[in-house]
Amino acid sequence: PPLKITFLGTGTSSGVPMIGCECEVCTSTDPRDNRLRSSIMVETADTTIVVDTTPDFRYQMLRLGVKKVDAIIFTHPHKDHIAGLDDVRAFNYINKKPMEVYCNYLTEEALRRDFYYAFSDTKYPGVPEINLNTITEAPFTINEVTIEPILVWHLKMPVLGFRFGPFTYITDANFIEEDQKEKIKGSNVMVLNALRKEKHISHYNLDEAIALVQELQVPEAYFTHISHQLGTHASVAAELPAGIHLGYDGLVLKQ
Repeated sequence: PPLKITFLGTGTSSGVPMIGCECEVCTSTDPRDNRLRSSIMVETADTTIVVDTTPDFRYQMLRLGVKKVDAIIFTHPHKDHIAGLDDVRAFNYINKKPMEVYCNYLTEEALRRDFYYAFSDTKYPGVPEINLNTITEAPFTINEVTIEPILVWHLKMPVLGFRFGPFTYITDANFIEEDQKEKIKGSNVMVLNALRKEKHISHYNLDEAIALVQELQVPEAYFTHISHQLGTHASVAAELPAGIHLGYDGLVLKQ
């Protein structure tokens, strides 16, 4: 089905506005430099899926006026990607059903630990209602949407990227094995993390992200998970090759 992809956030914990910070990003008047933490929303005519519930999840939903989320998919268990899960309780209340959550065993373990009260045998009234679905590298389907997981590496942590038809989303990676690269090839659009210009121990830097997009011959790419160290949207965008862009919060793509 036709897809609508909305960038809910494109920043990192070192890329969101910081109290007292006077760097060029925090003082920028360009709204594209006002980045919340990285997440996307994938929609069809009937289904809404969010990838990762960041600490900014509640505000991300409020600023777009989202009233229905059918499922949440997690890439990995780091706090900047799972901390907002508690706020699904609002969708429980509005939609009168548990939230369907899809994640690998590593993330499931973290969710059960960090949000233990949602999985307790005796639940306090009003806690989030969550139905956990464990996924592997096998494709799975949410309503009419088929999703293919892509295993990538965040230093030594396995992270899941996801391909939705012609669209691929990968965050928090610095290495992808050859067999997983094959899953990406043929995408029309790819979203990839590009933390900063300097090399980093567990994220692609700007040059590495550009090189990977070019290697995979994806015609259009957008970078996300951007730190303050990368610079302002306008300055970095001016340096990028044709077909490669910086993502920004609120950007909408249609596939």
